[in-house]
Amino acid sequence: MSLPDFKSSNKPSSPGVQLHSAIVQLNVGGHMFTSTLGTLRKVPNSKLADMLTGPPKHKADAEGRIFIDRDGTHFGQVLEYLRTETLPSHHLPEVYREAVYYGLRPLTKLLEETPQLFGETVGRQQFLSRVPNYQENLEIIMRVARAEAIAARYSNIIVCVLRSEEDLARYSDALHSLNAEKESVVSFGPWKAPATVEDLLDCIKMDIEAKGYRVSFQPHHIDKTFLFKSYDYFYKLTFKWW
Repeated sequence: MSLPDFKSSNKPSSPGVQLHSAIVQLNVGGHMFTSTLGTLRKVPNSKLADMLTGPPKHKADAEGRIFIDRDGTHFGQVLEYLRTETLPSHHLPEVYREAVYYGLRPLTKLLEETPQLFGETVGRQQFLSRVPNYQENLEIIMRVARAEAIAARYSNIIVCVLRSEEDLARYSDALHSLNAEKESVVSFGPWKAPATVEDLLDCIKMDIEAKGYRVSFQPHHIDKTFLFKSYDYFYKLTFKWW
């Protein structure tokens, strides 16, 4: 679908007014929307405005509607914001991803200030950015758990949490006791942030469950005596498959 091409008029403002109010039909991943060109261009320099400015930068579907090859499930809330400047009240993380994709900075800024996204982006993600190799360790945990799931209802992974540099100094002795038991161990830390060990365990559980797994944590005790409580470092992460 090409955008309206209005000819010149004796009234200089007329073509711009007509173009601004031109009706545009969108097909966003199979979800159909109708709006005005002015609404869709409301945020200058956004990716969405750029799609609909100048020479055609889009494809059309069989009915001639502008086609955007993206899931349109939450585009309606984005469009409602452009129409009324009303902030969405639900599915905020999903709407936020759409706002980022379309380059709608005013909407992304407002969403980042909501309690839900503020806590995630400013609190939790800022903490996790200070935990060395956090995402890589999550991938290792899931890969090992799947490898140990053959003909078993549960997979157990031992997570070692080293909160401080002092914990790290004792790590070798504590890990040696587990190696003797031939346990699979993934280690996290240390980190420089006020968040606790329990905070980190909650994050690990939250992020793994977000991928569709069912998991639970419990302390893992070692049947050996050290001058320190080595078991304080270890937790058993259990994947339940069925």
